[in-house]
Amino acid sequence: MSRFIATSAIRGAHSVIADAEATLKDALQKMGPETPVAFTSTSYFLPVIFGFTGQKITKLGDMPAALQHARSLLPPVPRDNLWLPYLGETLDAGVATLFAEEIIEGIRFAKGQQPEQYNGHKLNGPIDDVQMRSWGIQMVDGRMPGFAAIVGAAKSNEVAVEIVRQLQSRGQLVFLCSQSNGRSIIDQLRESGVDLGYDTFTVTFGTDTYSAVYALGYATRAALSFGNVAAGDIRKILLYNKFRCFAFVLALGQVDDIKYATAAGAINYGFPVIADTVIPNILPSGVTRYAHVVSLPFDDLPGKDDLEKAQRLVQRCVEIRGIKIKIAQVPIPVAYGPAFEGEVVRRENLRIEYGGKGSMCFELLTTKSLDEVEDGKITVVGPEIDAVPDGAKVPLAIVIEVAGRKMQTDFEPVLERQIHHFVNGAEGIQHIGQRDIAWLRFSKSAVNKGFKLKHLGDILHANYHNHFGAIVDKVQITLYSDPEKVKQLMGKARAIYSERNIRTAGLTDEAVDTFYSCSLCQSFAPTHICVINPERVGLCGAYNWLDCRASYEINPTGPNKPVAKGKVIDAAKGEWEGVNKFVYENTQMKTDRFTLYSIMDQPMTTCGCCECVMVLLPECNGFMLVSRDDYGMTPCGMTFTTLMGTVGGGLQTPGMMGVGKYYLLSKKFISSEGGIRRVVWLSKNLKESMEEELKAVCEREGVPDLLDKIGDGSVATTVEDLLPLLEKKGHPALTMAPLI
Repeated sequence: MSRFIATSAIRGAHSVIADAEATLKDALQKMGPETPVAFTSTSYFLPVIFGFTGQKITKLGDMPAALQHARSLLPPVPRDNLWLPYLGETLDAGVATLFAEEIIEGIRFAKGQQPEQYNGHKLNGPIDDVQMRSWGIQMVDGRMPGFAAIVGAAKSNEVAVEIVRQLQSRGQLVFLCSQSNGRSIIDQLRESGVDLGYDTFTVTFGTDTYSAVYALGYATRAALSFGNVAAGDIRKILLYNKFRCFAFVLALGQVDDIKYATAAGAINYGFPVIADTVIPNILPSGVTRYAHVVSLPFDDLPGKDDLEKAQRLVQRCVEIRGIKIKIAQVPIPVAYGPAFEGEVVRRENLRIEYGGKGSMCFELLTTKSLDEVEDGKITVVGPEIDAVPDGAKVPLAIVIEVAGRKMQTDFEPVLERQIHHFVNGAEGIQHIGQRDIAWLRFSKSAVNKGFKLKHLGDILHANYHNHFGAIVDKVQITLYSDPEKVKQLMGKARAIYSERNIRTAGLTDEAVDTFYSCSLCQSFAPTHICVINPERVGLCGAYNWLDCRASYEINPTGPNKPVAKGKVIDAAKGEWEGVNKFVYENTQMKTDRFTLYSIMDQPMTTCGCCECVMVLLPECNGFMLVSRDDYGMTPCGMTFTTLMGTVGGGLQTPGMMGVGKYYLLSKKFISSEGGIRRVVWLSKNLKESMEEELKAVCEREGVPDLLDKIGDGSVATTVEDLLPLLEKKGHPALTMAPLI
């Protein structure tokens, strides 16, 4: 390998280790060894050190041993004329660098210096656990292929914006840190008015190179959380990230010793490093899949101007990492891609909104015969945006008619639900809700670029053909912005919604011979499999039985496969021979049986994408359900994040399992253990958001006042607080048969 890279990386590692030693010595003298250390809103200690060694850093006094281990990995700085024939010593120096950087960042937290304030803006620091998990399903279903860690600053502000936009349009998560010649890409994007943050998949770690360690911490946490990898098993962490987490480092501008050392640390995860300046190449594969270090000098890239060169730079990065991307090409005047799905259009940038409080907006997709649909016909009935004043609230009906030889009526709600994802992919457009509670907001910036109401039709037409071409042959869209027409059509739409509800509610497990699997999460949890039946949604809450059936019809080789029930083994617990056989064959032979209606006897395996975790509280003879959006402590003594570290990754744990929140409403909800009567604690956000549905279920089950007897985080966060409350209110779980 290049002696220049080896010398620079090892020299940089020595520098960072020395800085960490001095910083730690000062912190111990001033604050003492018992001072707590933790990254805010994370539960993986200092994750790089934890992942490599299994050591839990919880206080300053834990750091000297980790730093000594880092020091032991350091080789001497090579003489300038020494050629190293292998990566080993440089990679060791990279690990030592990451340990030292994480210790320095941990000390900053202990001193209360994070998150950093920079040029009047708050920087992110480490990604919190709730956000990490919320991105989980996007990573496993391919909407977010991986992440790009950008270090330094681009040639110009315009190039910086183009690089990030190109990455966003490919669905990449973008991490930003460090600087070059006193400038950071964070500066460049801020000055250009680019929205940064979780909503747009752009995370600002910090303006020094040390903060790049958060990207590797994120990769470590992904392996521990989703891959069922044990802390300390660094080989599996490497393999997991090399083959499942498609990430790379893009170094913009001058590469100094500390950047070389940090890059060597990233290579330990299988992540290649690409630079837009002239540096030595390390092209043979090994630790990485295709190349270790690649130099792509910006001025030498093909392209007529700098923006074309930026596009080519991103494309080459994607090729070097081997990322496969499927993005619909949509003919609209704004950027389009999954990165914009979480974008929020705020009041100060609002040009027009459709629906919302005090207005009407609905979406309806129906099936027509082939001769009734003109493919690509997009009609606007009513005023276009340019005929409406700024900030106006306008009614809207999005009516989609599809035709296809393989299209079925049962597929309509499946396709209709995709409107939310398709529309949200447009930059500057925010979509919320579905059916007759849809709400759209268009930003001033999007409208100024030429975005019109008719472009919603372009988005939908392109995406239905790209994603559902196997069953959809023609798509025709009418957008009604005339208030009277919207009002007239609303009644028709609601009648169709009601008919669908009745049809779906009538489906029972007993009425079908086939369930469906979902293996989307196996890219993160290889030994996990969902079996989805009519009366139980998938753990992520995104897929029901009809969805999976439609998905199989659309793509027979995709993640949803039919599962023949076969002979009944135990009807009460929901166990069938065919299901057990399928589960065994599709979990790498790790799980030989599971039951669908029980949590105590071989429950379904759990992955990191579940909406809720359900846990036995033996003292209460019942169960608690904690939502992934619940940040607080729970009566079992663990937060959602800690629970997921216990039960996720494809594990089968009697008394604990992941569930979709709407499983609570099913007649089959843990029916083997007594159903909803066994629920003694719910996350408050679940209790409030599902209040009416839960009251209806309690009424159906003959316990109409049960919801008032169930605790939540506002009244009890420990069993000691919860049990007296249950006794006082006479919760039925206390008098039911013992669970253990």
